[in-house]
Amino acid sequence: MARFANLDAITAALKQRNFAWYFAGSSIGLIGIWGQRLTISWLAWEFTKSGFWLGVVVAADLLPTIFFAPIAGVVADRVNRHRMMFVTQFLGMLQALTLAALAFSGLLDIWWLVGLTLFIGIVWAFNTAARLSMVPNLMEPQHVPSAVAMDSAIFNLARFIGPMVAGYLIAGVGAGPTFLINGITFAVFLACLLQARMIRDERGSRSTANIFVQATEGIRYAAKHPGIRPVLILIIALAIGIKPTLELLAGVTDTVYNLGPTGLGNLMAASAVGATIAAVWLAQRGTVVGMTRIVISALLVGIISLFAFTATQSFIFGLVCAVFIGAAIVVGGTGTQTLMQNAVDGAMRGRVMSLYGMVYRGGPALGAFAMGSAAEFIGFQAALACGGVIGVVALIWVFRQRKVMVGALEAKRSNG
Repeated sequence: MARFANLDAITAALKQRNFAWYFAGSSIGLIGIWGQRLTISWLAWEFTKSGFWLGVVVAADLLPTIFFAPIAGVVADRVNRHRMMFVTQFLGMLQALTLAALAFSGLLDIWWLVGLTLFIGIVWAFNTAARLSMVPNLMEPQHVPSAVAMDSAIFNLARFIGPMVAGYLIAGVGAGPTFLINGITFAVFLACLLQARMIRDERGSRSTANIFVQATEGIRYAAKHPGIRPVLILIIALAIGIKPTLELLAGVTDTVYNLGPTGLGNLMAASAVGATIAAVWLAQRGTVVGMTRIVISALLVGIISLFAFTATQSFIFGLVCAVFIGAAIVVGGTGTQTLMQNAVDGAMRGRVMSLYGMVYRGGPALGAFAMGSAAEFIGFQAALACGGVIGVVALIWVFRQRKVMVGALEAKRSNG
């Protein structure tokens, strides 16, 4: 195993000019996005004091991915992925600025929050398909494993910085500034995207099949693939069973720890610290070899950490558990994405990776809605513990498939 201090793979990926521009812009843009996500969660809880409504807002953000991701994947395989990414980021900027205007004018309420969150949830379904399929096209194939992990690292570093800053801003000056900052960071990312270019176009020959037939082709391809099929089961368990914990932290912070937005920011930051460390470790590995074993182990760590998190009312112990939950989610999520990027045929990349995005982004919506609703009756800790049970069942099944998964997912192949 490579030493943690071996950063050659990371340096090599950053020497890829187009990826470097994308990486710089995304690093800034994601800070605003994560600050806004915390702000929306906290406002939803403040407006209603209801676990059900908190789950509704999370579902509005994430659930559209389930319905639109297969179509978005077909679009990503048909159009210029860079242009698709730019358009969706521009729409994200407009949504952030609208939220800022409503917050500063005092007109923002739970209905505006749900409506605008639903809008961005639909946009992000297409953004996710564009991003997951575009990033490998910004560099030479050998740098893709490191680039995927680095993309995850900046995502989670922003999840550390954004919520912590937003928590203090909300407590000090209100929600409006966090939405405005997000709009500004979107503009910076858009400027950087203009400097990045794809070095290859993986669009296949123009098909006469309609968009729904092509979406079905992507699902059938993934379902028949001996490695992608079981790894999708693993990510389903992670997304539905473990990841909703992070989406419902606003309710946990208030009802279990009796803390405000600063406490919520600290919990989200703790999970992001673990996630960032894990992502950097994956980035410096620079290889898919051994990744199957790593993602299965990540699910196990996530299950244990979740059970521990739901068994305590100590905020300090909760912070420690959040670190390991964040690490497990990123290792499992990024590791499975890396394996899928390595195994998938280039012409099917948009459709198959949109399935990954559908599960990883849409799954937590289902889990959060179910757990948030259950929390109305049994409390947040008992509701979240049910996710650990889902993880245990999936872990037993995936563990039995591990040898087949290694052969199908870790084989060296060309991504060009």
